[in-house]
Amino acid sequence: MAQRQLGELYQQLQRAFNSNASDLNKCGALLAQLKIGLIEAGLLLPQGNPNKEDLVVARDILEIGAFWSIRTRDVPSFDRYFAQLQTFYTDYSSLLPPSKREFPIRGLNLIRLLTQNRIADFHTTLESLPIRADEIADNPYISHPVNLERWLMEGSYSKVWNAREEAPAEEYKFFVDSLMGTIRNEIASCEEAAYESLPLRDAATLLFFTKQSDLLRFAEQRKWQVNLVAGSLTFAKKDEEKLEIPKQKLIAASLAYARELEQIV
Repeated sequence: MAQRQLGELYQQLQRAFNSNASDLNKCGALLAQLKIGLIEAGLLLPQGNPNKEDLVVARDILEIGAFWSIRTRDVPSFDRYFAQLQTFYTDYSSLLPPSKREFPIRGLNLIRLLTQNRIADFHTTLESLPIRADEIADNPYISHPVNLERWLMEGSYSKVWNAREEAPAEEYKFFVDSLMGTIRNEIASCEEAAYESLPLRDAATLLFFTKQSDLLRFAEQRKWQVNLVAGSLTFAKKDEEKLEIPKQKLIAASLAYARELEQIV
């Protein structure tokens, strides 16, 4: 792919992505073509001393790809774009001007680790960021996932829920919603163990549902029985396993052990 064609496709991608209503299908098609062009130009995984301006363009394309992945809810694609960006964020960080998208993308990666319950990887990644510990509070893109992790460890799920509206970028809400899905299932398991039934209103409050239709859909997935007339739901109880204790064998073993002790004495 010629350099001129690569530049034209890059301009089309910027227009499609930055428009008020991003054309995600068009962005996806352009990104596929541009990645081929970056491979041919040796810029997808650059080595040596490539042109500085070319590196900036390549980094920008991959960053748009990372945001596009979240907007299309394609987490594996986000992982690939993030991995490809590491070369630009680390090996060429001193050569390239700072990117305004770097910390938003790094923050998204931190929340992604939380959604997968990879707490050790979360802390390792946090420690490797090009930011001092005393600067985290002033960086909303990093402080947001840091706060989420602390609230999760505390069990302050209401704070996690409220954090959705405080997200520093729209893309963050996708991962917060994913976190809430995990939290709801944990709360639901506790409810099933602690209660036989609950009023619908109380269940909605505990599970952070604002719409009854969402609660009913969740209840159906968990196979709960819903009584709309009584305004309650009953939890499906798992059959308790019956464990038979071999009494005769235990008695015989105890007597044999006692006889052996008498012989020793």
